[in-house]
Amino acid sequence: MESERNPIRLLLHVPVPWVFVLVYLIGAGAERAWPTHLMEQVPYFGMVGGVALGIGAAIAGWGLVTFWKAKTTTVPGQTSSQMVTWGPYRFTRNPMYVGLTVAYLGEALVLRQLWPVVLLPLVIAYVNWIVVPLEETKLREVFGEQYDQYRARVGRWV
Repeated sequence: MESERNPIRLLLHVPVPWVFVLVYLIGAGAERAWPTHLMEQVPYFGMVGGVALGIGAAIAGWGLVTFWKAKTTTVPGQTSSQMVTWGPYRFTRNPMYVGLTVAYLGEALVLRQLWPVVLLPLVIAYVNWIVVPLEETKLREVFGEQYDQYRARVGRWV
């Protein structure tokens, strides 16, 4: 019962993509309340942001489709039916999170919003120190040495 009242444990019930979206929306609200105008003066941010948004969405989508094809879960803490090491998982153990991060930054550049960028480290910290360790623990329990070998070969992020 105690663990269910822990706000971090409760946050685990929110799908990680929604954590990105919700924090971005908080940042957009802060941008509206306290506009910085810092990013408005930089040329090409919109174009660079559009490219980053597209690349990030493609990476995250590739990771998701790879999981769907493998018929395994995308829910942190749930037991995977198989270990996915192909597709984008050859380059990073967390392509969906990498893609979401790049897309998030791209969106901030397109909209020239600084506050979402300021808040992004909170999301990355949550994913890196709460979500990913939970996933890695489950993978190690289920796949043992096979997961340890994969982990030694492929980085957490890039």
